[in-house]
Formats: sequence, C-alpha cells, structure tokens
Amino acid sequence: MQGKILKGIAGFYYVHVVESGVYECKAKGIFRKDKIKPLVGDNVEIEVLDEEEKTGNIIEILPRKNELIRPAVANIDQALVIFAVTEPEPHFNLLDRFLIMMERKEIPVTLCFNKKDIALDSQVEKLKEIYQSCGYPVLFCSALLEENIEEIKNQLRGKITAVAGPSGVGKSSIINRLQSGVQMETGEISKKIARGRHTTRHSELIEIEKDTFIMDTPGFSSLYVNDFEKQELKYYFREFEPYEGMCRFQGCDHVHEPGCAVKDALEQGKIHTVRYEDYLEMYKELQEKKRY
Repeated sequence: MQGKILKGIAGFYYVHVVESGVYECKAKGIFRKDKIKPLVGDNVEIEVLDEEEKTGNIIEILPRKNELIRPAVANIDQALVIFAVTEPEPHFNLLDRFLIMMERKEIPVTLCFNKKDIALDSQVEKLKEIYQSCGYPVLFCSALLEENIEEIKNQLRGKITAVAGPSGVGKSSIINRLQSGVQMETGEISKKIARGRHTTRHSELIEIEKDTFIMDTPGFSSLYVNDFEKQELKYYFREFEPYEGMCRFQGCDHVHEPGCAVKDALEQGKIHTVRYEDYLEMYKELQEKKRY
C-alpha cells in the first residue's frame, strides 16, 4: 500500500493513503542501517499491521525528486515565501538566502508579501522593483482582510508547496485562511497526531484541496549559505544571467574585477542594489569560510 508522509514525530510517521486514511507507522530498521531517514513529503510503501487501529510499518521509501535539509522535507513542487510589506520591514538578506537555497535545488519560488492593507504604495512598488525584475512571481495580500487569498490558492493548486517565512509576518494567519474548508479528514489526523500537536517545530503536510498540499516549514530565523564555493554563488542570482560571458575576464565573480558587465548593469539600474549588496555579503561569507 502506498501513501505520503504528512508528519513525523518521535519516530512515528503519519502516512496518508488515498481513500484509506492516515496510518501511524514506524520505519523499518533497515533505513537506520542505510542511514536513510524518512522525510515529510516522502512517498512510501507501507505494510498494514492493524487496519482497525490504522498502524503499520514503512517498508520502502520511493525515489525522491528533491529534498531539503533545513527544513527536512522531500518532493516539493514549489516554495511560497511569506514576508510582510511592513511591520516588520522585509529582511532582504534573509529572503535572498532562501531564494539561493531554492535556486540550488531548482525549486520554483513565489514571493508573497502580507499586510498590504497597512503598507504605503511606495513600499509595494519597491518590492516589485527588486523581485519582479529578477523574474520571481510576487503576490501582495492581506490575511486580515482576506485580500488575494484566492490568488494564492490558484498559485498552489495541484502542487505540494513548502511555506516559509520569519515570525511576525502573518504566515500562520495566511495558512489558516488557505485551510478554510479543508477536505482532508482533519479530525482523524489531529487525533492521531495529538501527541505532537503543541509543537510547531515539526514540518507537516496539510491538504488544503484535493491534490493540493502545503507544508508549514518552521525554523526560518537564520539561514547560512555555506555549503558551496564562492565561485558558484553568481549562478544563483537570476538577474546576473544575461551578463554571463560579457565581462572582460573569463570566470569574473562580479566583485573586484574591472570591465565587469554585472557591475555596469548595476550602475545603469538594471540590477537592484539591494540584491547586489546581499550578493557581496554572501560572497564574503563564503570567502571567509574558505580561510578557516
């Protein structure tokens, strides 16, 4: 029997099987031996131990199309990153780090800025200017007034989406709005998962419509981009791409080199200073890492 892991707590995995419900499963010892850990989002093969009690064992993890370490999830189709337009002001460096993580995994991202109802037009325009210009879909919403919640749902339909964002931006409110009229047997799941319900530190898949899942991914306060070399970083900034190969020096890192097409584009306003400054900061971080 095949299903999808919705949540994992203290060695128990809650596997949703279409038409059958949710099974509380343990993972076979073979996974530990092979140093493989089942992840939320994994498609798995289970053997049922007790149909009435809905318990079973995970006997196989099916191939993953992607996986993230932090948060530890698998098989996501896209990410929805939520920040506030204001109160608090967006932390651009944190946002850009998340975008780089997703670019490395080739996971598409939609940016969602909440609290549009209390924002100035100039604040909205600035965010459009920075992120739409490098090709990211950008949505503005108000969880409070339920403005553009349908637009977000359209973006999520038929996909598994990891939802991420720092605290204080209204992420939980948006997730609650998206869940109104949830189709899954939530009562049954809550009962089964009760032991872990007070902890939001676990990733969890929530079905908001048929075949449409969101995954609330906690732990977003600090992201370190340090598991690759500094020369690689430029490839994760989309807006640099049109200028690749146009610099005076081959292998230009767009930092100190003369005759750099990216720095020329920056001066002409074709690349936003916010993004370029974040690039420099991360580049220096990667350089320091090499040194120690």
